[in-house]
Amino acid sequence: MTNKKNIAVLAGGNSSEFFISLKSAENVANEIDKERYNVYVVQIKDKEWTLINDLNCGLIIHKNDFSFNDKGQKETFDLVVSAIHGTPGEDGLLQAYFDMIKIPYIGSSVLASSLTFNKYYCNTFLRNFNIVNIAKSVLLKSEKKYDAESVIKKLGLPCFVKPNAGGSSFGVSKVERMEDFDKAVQTAFNESCEVIVEEFIKGDEIGCGIFKTKDREYKLPLVEIIPQTGFFDYQAKYENLSEEIIPAGISEELTEKCQNITSELYDVLNCKGIVRMDFILKDGDYWFLEANTIPGMTDESLIPQMIRKAGMTVKEVMTLLIEDRLNNSQ
Repeated sequence: MTNKKNIAVLAGGNSSEFFISLKSAENVANEIDKERYNVYVVQIKDKEWTLINDLNCGLIIHKNDFSFNDKGQKETFDLVVSAIHGTPGEDGLLQAYFDMIKIPYIGSSVLASSLTFNKYYCNTFLRNFNIVNIAKSVLLKSEKKYDAESVIKKLGLPCFVKPNAGGSSFGVSKVERMEDFDKAVQTAFNESCEVIVEEFIKGDEIGCGIFKTKDREYKLPLVEIIPQTGFFDYQAKYENLSEEIIPAGISEELTEKCQNITSELYDVLNCKGIVRMDFILKDGDYWFLEANTIPGMTDESLIPQMIRKAGMTVKEVMTLLIEDRLNNSQ
């Protein structure tokens, strides 16, 4: 095929999720059809933006137009696929950059990315629509003192302490005793300048993957997560300390209910590309945990597993998303 489009897969980032992102990007790049597209992996780390493909390793990306020079030839990109978890890939910063230089990308816009990345403000926004239950929470800021007793009085024990902006469960603690609260808050502050403390909702953790093209909606099979560590933390996610049941062992009615809620949230938040929504299922009702606009895409991550259970391949899905974006870019 001639005139193949150049696709940049973004990797790395500036958060604790750097190495997970590298694995996601490698898998995404491997799953993009090389017969249809030229695929390049771009590592972003602070001010260093470089290609890390075998044939182009070390070539510098010029930030004024996101191009690079190879043997005296300037190369540009037709589309960007971000696999950066955390900042600057998941919080809207890179989306704003690509909007300004007019390079289309797969995934959610600046506003949707920044909103969903901020757990507290996302929850506050979603309460307006009465689509799903939202747990009570308190926002703590690093520059302001907090009263642990008043927080616990409002939310009760156990409770969850999380970085307000972050992923892969870095810095997340389940607090069961008052004396452990301050340590958990400090752990979360190591990941973010804001911390969200949420009431504990006892139930089953359910995840739903979804993506939409111009012409069709794709609701993926649900996953039921049974962690061995007490909750779905980093170890449970990446060190095989959880059981992930796909499709989830719940009724068809509850499955459809979760998929419909996910679809509504996807639209209300104005999401694009592949998104995973996480919930707690308690007594037949769903409680919203978070929206992941750039979910893990390693081979063992949940979304690739869901895609395979749906009878598709990751390569097919990537082609659908790439063609949809290229054909409908403004």
